Amino acid sequence: MNWLAARIIGVSVWGPALEGWAASQPVLSGNADYVPVESPAPPPAILPPNERRRIGPVARLALAVAAEATAMSGLPPSGLRSVFASGNGDGVVLGNILTDLTRPGDPGRLVSPTQFHNSVHNAVAGYWSIATASQQPLTSLACHDFTFAAGLLTAMAEVATQAEPVLLCVYDHPMPAPLDAKRHLVASFGVGLVLVPADGAGGGLGRIEVRFVPEAASADAGAPCQPALRALARGNPAAQSLRLLESLARRAADRHALAYLDGRLDVAVAR
Repeated sequence: MNWLAARIIGVSVWGPALEGWAASQPVLSGNADYVPVESPAPPPAILPPNERRRIGPVARLALAVAAEATAMSGLPPSGLRSVFASGNGDGVVLGNILTDLTRPGDPGRLVSPTQFHNSVHNAVAGYWSIATASQQPLTSLACHDFTFAAGLLTAMAEVATQAEPVLLCVYDHPMPAPLDAKRHLVASFGVGLVLVPADGAGGGLGRIEVRFVPEAASADAGAPCQPALRALARGNPAAQSLRLLESLARRAADRHALAYLDGRLDVAVAR
């Protein structure tokens, strides 16, 4: 596969002790120690009050990083094509629905219409389109442990083929018991990138190129440079973006690879 190129003009992150891009840069650049603490995402101010009341922690996480990356880019969110990617989707909502369906002594087994609506994998993308009044194309995908690589490749392909800016939002959140025993995530984590065609005017945070290679990556090819961040990168599919985020925070060139199905995604970052 040939290299796909884009420039990054907006970035965001939210995870344990990584509460937004500005607050996270000292850690990601290696200038501060990483001490993980629980960091619930804030309520999304971009949503109308009615919709804001309907969403849970997973949608809040996704909308927080999507909004921050878009704000940094300076582009109107209503004009952005978008790719939303999550390995688990909204496992919190799914757990609530399964609990309702299996509750003893409840032959009706009623499921809240709002919960059912929120369980659909593209619900977060739908909330984003409501919040931004966007009529641009939206893609929602999942690829288990390879979700960040799949989302990044999809977004880069859209930039290359459509020659338009694309918002990439990748997020995953731990599921409740007993689902957590079968699919354990160490913490919630979300990342947002706004990508624009590489042949436009300069600027932004850096240039990124990716290509799919049908050969497996080595076990640590995409691990963060900082050892303290590696458990988070291993424990949440969205946090496999940490190596890229480190490069952007350091404003340094870098090359690494992400495992992707039976091959790998090579990633090159340059100023």
